[in-house]
Amino acid sequence: MLAPPPPEQPVPDLGVYTAGSFTRGRPAIVELLWIVVQAIFVSSALPGSAHRRFLLRLFGASIGARVVLKPGIRVKFPWRLTIGDNSWIGEHAWIDNLAQVSIAGDCCVSQGAYLCTGSHDWSRPGFDLITGPIVLEPGAWVAARASVGPNVTLGRGAVLGLGSTATRDLNPWTVYAGVPAIAVRTRNISPKN
Repeated sequence: MLAPPPPEQPVPDLGVYTAGSFTRGRPAIVELLWIVVQAIFVSSALPGSAHRRFLLRLFGASIGARVVLKPGIRVKFPWRLTIGDNSWIGEHAWIDNLAQVSIAGDCCVSQGAYLCTGSHDWSRPGFDLITGPIVLEPGAWVAARASVGPNVTLGRGAVLGLGSTATRDLNPWTVYAGVPAIAVRTRNISPKN
């Protein structure tokens, strides 16, 4: 058990918060338009992927062929998103991409998964914003309700299990589970029948 900090320890002063060198990447009007379009068409319960692919591309995302985008997904900044061919993004997945999120081909981001590229420096008085990219290499799977933090790469074929949290890179062809996620087994793909 950790000892409490000494009484003279200051608390964060959120009144002096700073985003540092962070930029939103597009003018405020573009971001506002994206918020409206996303609420009506992308995050809606409307079935189908074609309109979601079209709208994400329209706002600057790089979306590969045959990408499946389920109802209820949320994307903070489409202009900081790349998704490769044949990847799936499940219902209510949230891509909170203050920094770049790169999802390679044949990846799966399951229902309710959270990809978070931002955090705060808890050691600074102003709780300063810090950001870092997320990379999913080919064949990686983020299972339902799992979370991936900033500056994390899921290696080729890696699996982050149900409800798990990745705060460090995941090795290729390894299954991880828990909070924080730890390696639990090797992933092997059976040959095609």
